[in-house]
Amino acid sequence: AMDAEEFRKQGHRLIDFIADYRDALARGQFPVLSRATPGFLAAALPPECPSAPEPFDAIMKDVEEHIIPGLTHWQSPDFFAFFPGNACYPAVLGDLLSAGFGVQGMLWITSPACTELETLVLDWLAKLLALPEAFLSAGKGGGVIAGTACDAVLVSLVAARARVLENFPSSRRAHYANRLVAYCSDQTHSSMQKACMIVGPMELRIVASTEEKALDPDALATVLERDVVAGFLPTFVCATIGTTSSTATDDLDRIAAVCSEAPCERPWLHIDAAYAGSACICPEFRYLINGVEAYDSFNFNPHKWLLVNFECSTLWVQNREHLINALSVTPAYLRNAKSEQGNVIDYRDWQVPLGRRFRALKLWFVLRAYGAEGLRAYIRKCVQLAERFAQYVQGSELFDLAFPCRLALVCFRFRGSNEDNRVLMDAVNDSGHVYLTHTELDGQFTLRVCIGTETTEEENVDRLWSVLADHAKRLAYPDGKTSTRVLEPKTAIGDAS
Repeated sequence: AMDAEEFRKQGHRLIDFIADYRDALARGQFPVLSRATPGFLAAALPPECPSAPEPFDAIMKDVEEHIIPGLTHWQSPDFFAFFPGNACYPAVLGDLLSAGFGVQGMLWITSPACTELETLVLDWLAKLLALPEAFLSAGKGGGVIAGTACDAVLVSLVAARARVLENFPSSRRAHYANRLVAYCSDQTHSSMQKACMIVGPMELRIVASTEEKALDPDALATVLERDVVAGFLPTFVCATIGTTSSTATDDLDRIAAVCSEAPCERPWLHIDAAYAGSACICPEFRYLINGVEAYDSFNFNPHKWLLVNFECSTLWVQNREHLINALSVTPAYLRNAKSEQGNVIDYRDWQVPLGRRFRALKLWFVLRAYGAEGLRAYIRKCVQLAERFAQYVQGSELFDLAFPCRLALVCFRFRGSNEDNRVLMDAVNDSGHVYLTHTELDGQFTLRVCIGTETTEEENVDRLWSVLADHAKRLAYPDGKTSTRVLEPKTAIGDAS
């Protein structure tokens, strides 16, 4: 077993290793996208657990030789795929401290600081977002750290379901449970569909989106009215601020108005701002969540664009009793005087699992180490770099913007076929210099560049464009001089205001 002295020795070594690894990423030492093939690790490591203890040197040797080659490097300044998944140094240290404490925060009494720090930092963050006071812990509301936005939409849906069914006698609830319906747009994250599958029975209506890729409030009104006439019970509506494909934003005010005017009890209104919510700490982007006061729950992921490492998804509700009533199960072994007094929070009642880590530490570390202004500066830098890349696209004869540039996401296309765009993306990623991903917009294979890594600078964006332009020229001008193919006409899509 490792004693305290050996722990100190290897702990220092591991911190140095992580710092050296990050420095290597900044130098471009590794291909951003892993080149590992399926089964590579099983072929490299023993098929059984060692029977005797192995030295830490041997473990770290395998990390360097086998684990690192199997990593896609999310902390690389040349990572432009998906949405960011940052892990800044203060967050890493906060997570290390959480692991070192080794506490379990299922009940207030099992570690009071674990619960109370979470409540505090969620109030801090709510105030940075200028959320209404109804979402703060001093009243009926409050916040909780979930694992992911998938967890947040799931527990919100569970609470919404329970809120509707409690209006009926227990003997009739099974009957009415088959009539519950949830609603979202065709741009909503797939977590909404999965949540309905888990909660079931829960019908899910996929509502059409507008040309701007936002949920169409008029279409929602039509579907709600049709369902009420057919005897269904509208239960849950999910609005999105910053869709995964294009960062489109739903009109919160109009959706809330439609739901209030529908011929039924107003359904639970939830906001999924997993990516874009982070930007709302900047006053100039706060307009994105105007209308949030009409919503029952609001969620975003600091582990996407607020430098906190995974998992850290923050959920606020205006009435925490709905969560507690839906999720609380109290066997004898969990009962204690503090909980039964009713003046403490037991976060086990706000989630599906019983146990929970001390996640608030890493968020607290980041909020204190950067301060509000430091975090705002980081967000603004990412947006400026995305605008820089969008200008490259707009000025090129080989590319078009596929959607207005919003926040730090740029959607664009090579002026060729879907297959051309796929070939281009694969070639760029295979180069090892950068990593980007794609989506589909209006049936078109669309390239996505999302800027969010803390260490990404202008030189990284310029290198990304250089790699893209070089491979695009080879595709457009295979003879090296003039085009032997007909490119699609260039389209004009302006930046979003």
